[in-house]
Amino acid sequence: MLEAVVFLIIGLVFLVWSADKLVFGAAALARNVGISPLVIGMTILAMGSSAPEMMVSATAALEGKTDTAVGNVLGSNIANIALILGITAMIKPLSISSAVLRRELPLMIAVTLIAGLILWDSHLGFFEGVILFALFAAFILAMLRISKAEKESGNADALLDDQESEVPEGVSNAKAAMWVVIGLIVLPLAADRLVDSAVVIAQYFGMSDLVIGLTIIAIGTSLPELAASLAGVLKGEDDMAVGNIIGSNVFNILAVMGIPGVLNPSLLSSMPWAEISG
Repeated sequence: MLEAVVFLIIGLVFLVWSADKLVFGAAALARNVGISPLVIGMTILAMGSSAPEMMVSATAALEGKTDTAVGNVLGSNIANIALILGITAMIKPLSISSAVLRRELPLMIAVTLIAGLILWDSHLGFFEGVILFALFAAFILAMLRISKAEKESGNADALLDDQESEVPEGVSNAKAAMWVVIGLIVLPLAADRLVDSAVVIAQYFGMSDLVIGLTIIAIGTSLPELAASLAGVLKGEDDMAVGNIIGSNVFNILAVMGIPGVLNPSLLSSMPWAEISG
């Protein structure tokens, strides 16, 4: 049991570290080949904080632990709003000025309702996973078009400016490629160790896969969002701090929850409302 806890912590540390290095390298390579900082900020960097959830979700699904994957999504979103946003607001009252952010908030609410409808029958199917991925692609394209229009109109947007400033520059292709390779190697290994250790802990305490995903794994994989939001608010980038949470929640539902639907469509036996309706 103690060994599983130690490996769980090690897995979380390397998961977060490798995800950060992978995103850093990918963003630097994208900038070096001439991709716009706006596009990089709205795609690679925006999705970067959800990289741990994506890898854990894929690993859990491939191991037949769809409950863990879905629990990770739901728990991470709860942690983002109730824990991370709460801590951030306690440090400093937040003031939102971004027009792009005001458009993302209703979208986050909408996709949350969609997730509720999809999971209401306690089943996540292949077709539902495809729908989520299609909505994810549509969301990215829509946000890119909105952001580009905001830029071309000459209206300064705090969120877009903050995202562009986070894109690494002056990084050689060799160094960027090195971090991408390291991230691609370490990230799946860390996720596999994390899931295996979580399963051992869950079995020891008699917890379901869903509960372990909702709690330990969810909080652990939300560490990048916590770090990004705290860094944003300490630098006075309130829009970035809140935008990171909203964007992460949207990505978690549409992309991360779509992964187990495609890789391992199955019945979610431990959903709480299934017991009530049954």
